[in-house]
Amino acid sequence: MLIGGHVSPAGGLVNAFHRGVERDCDAIQIFNQSPRAWRHRSYDEDDVAEFRGLLAKGPVRAIVIHAVYLINPASKDRVVRKKSIDALAHALQTGDRIGARGVVVHPGSTVGEPLEEAIERVGDAIRRVLAQSESCPLLLENTAGAGGTIGRSFEELARLIELGGGDKRIGLCLDSCHMLASGFDVRTADGLSDVIDRCVEIVGTERLACLHVNDSQTGLGSNRDRHAPLGTGELGRKGCAAFFSEPRFEGLPAIFEGPGFDGRGAGPTDIKTARELRAKGLAARRRARGGRGGRTRARARTPARRRTQG
Repeated sequence: MLIGGHVSPAGGLVNAFHRGVERDCDAIQIFNQSPRAWRHRSYDEDDVAEFRGLLAKGPVRAIVIHAVYLINPASKDRVVRKKSIDALAHALQTGDRIGARGVVVHPGSTVGEPLEEAIERVGDAIRRVLAQSESCPLLLENTAGAGGTIGRSFEELARLIELGGGDKRIGLCLDSCHMLASGFDVRTADGLSDVIDRCVEIVGTERLACLHVNDSQTGLGSNRDRHAPLGTGELGRKGCAAFFSEPRFEGLPAIFEGPGFDGRGAGPTDIKTARELRAKGLAARRRARGGRGGRTRARARTPARRRTQG
């Protein structure tokens, strides 16, 4: 597992890399432009080349881009839709240039329109942006379920993948806070295991590409996206430890977004806590496997049977 945090790219990609090193990150996440503005940002060739050289050497070994919050490919508004597709295509093109593991995007909101029609618009947008980029994966993030947000269930995410053409570049970014808020009880290793069983059955293991490991200020089924420092919220240390040690998440970037213990973004203390929680979770799983009746078990990351509609 590549434990890391969201860092600022202010001053360029090389600066973002060094911020990751300062925090003891294996992976970093950045916004490729201001998260609340449409204006695109392009990195110069020297910055990209130096960054890719650093990434090849480590200790930061992976980067993920988070697309801007304004994007809503489900919108019927022509202006919003065009800006959303342009911004998402630009993020994927940036991902191609910098060697990103993927671009994470919130699938959008119905804005009061019928769900299936909105989902079809998202599927069309996915096909368009993939056609405008080369190889960077597009990672659909599960949502907390507020209002008309799309992607609150594995069935909705599978439908988006299907309508997006089923391209192998389409993957998932699972957010622990969003999962709890949308009604998935992932506060224990067994609870998380059952939920991931369901995810694998519907979407397939090969689609799992990234994690956002955030604690939650609000409880199970709250439908509110309110992050908390690791181990201090409704997931607690046990729930966060389960995420950091789930066998099917091995090898994936596991990003803490914040707020951290200092009230801001991911800092060194937060990454240290993440590593401690991973160690705790792994130890608990070893004890469960060694005890009588312990059901926690290692599972290979192999493709599972898919069902594209719920």
